[in-house]
Amino acid sequence: MLKISEIAVDGFEKVIELTDDSVGLHAFIAIHDSRLGPGLGGTRIHSYASRLEALQDVLRLAEGMTYKAAITKVGLGGAKGVIITDPKHKKSKPMLHAYAEGVNSLKGQFITAEDVGSSIEDVSTMSEKTPYVVGLPLEIGSGDPSPFAAWGVFQGIRAVCRTLFGNDDVRGRKIAIQGLGKVGICLANHLFWRGCNLVLSDVKKEHLRLMSRLFDAEIVSPEEIHKAECDIFAPCALGGILNSQTIPELKCQAVAGSANNQLQHESDARLLHERGILYAPDFVINAGGLINVSQEVIDGKYHAKESKRAVDQIFDTLIAIFERAKTEEQPTEMIAMQIAKEYLESKITI
Repeated sequence: MLKISEIAVDGFEKVIELTDDSVGLHAFIAIHDSRLGPGLGGTRIHSYASRLEALQDVLRLAEGMTYKAAITKVGLGGAKGVIITDPKHKKSKPMLHAYAEGVNSLKGQFITAEDVGSSIEDVSTMSEKTPYVVGLPLEIGSGDPSPFAAWGVFQGIRAVCRTLFGNDDVRGRKIAIQGLGKVGICLANHLFWRGCNLVLSDVKKEHLRLMSRLFDAEIVSPEEIHKAECDIFAPCALGGILNSQTIPELKCQAVAGSANNQLQHESDARLLHERGILYAPDFVINAGGLINVSQEVIDGKYHAKESKRAVDQIFDTLIAIFERAKTEEQPTEMIAMQIAKEYLESKITI
């Protein structure tokens, strides 16, 4: 039997905890802000160490989705879901069905998609119990959002090159990628075929070895990748990589990657600024996946060319952020947040 408990959290519109012992479900859904539209966010499936860790993660991710949706002007709010389980060995169809019933109970306030630990197959399973799912297979939806997320990061890297080096040509630049999941590999492809020199890291050693051969890349351990000498460091794994311990060890001119919540604390943005390291705010540069799936919600139809056109705008958005940050002598993260909040207050959408 699915049990739904509401949790009061300051600054959030709704947070619920879902449990169903019969199928091993323990999950959270957080809706942060729906002023611009229903809350959209993927469902992360992860072996969290504790209930509190999972709750903190869903809150952090949901808030990030609010600002990501606002700054891309897609007409959606911010939300997120997490399921506490081993995504490789313990998730099951009954568990996903039970979770989908929880999504359905929100009656469209929350729309979900795939995320770390979940797949198109998983959200397709959820769609058997709720209509509030996007990122479905291409036959009926927008398919895997990873290529669009990676294309957005590539556009962001071009914006970084334009700002630092005077042109957006990435040829000959040395870029260190942390994490070779679907987005990381797709990004590596874009960069390799455009003449970049790659430094790669991943927790899966055999996978890393094969990818380094594919891209003729240097290998660095996950513990050392942030210290690699490079032009641009691209975090494409889990969050928290930029903090008071790692930022002093960075040997790059910029950070531009797909990971969510790259800053462990807001104050870390100023540490980057003080070191003169250009930071592409994560909720801006990694918005390509959100932009792609949002078409299923906003238009009801999916057009890949329209998605690409919208993702291309990440380049211009970041250029504007970088220029304003330079003029105001403020961290880029602070400027991006100011812009997102301006859009929220004014209810600006495309």
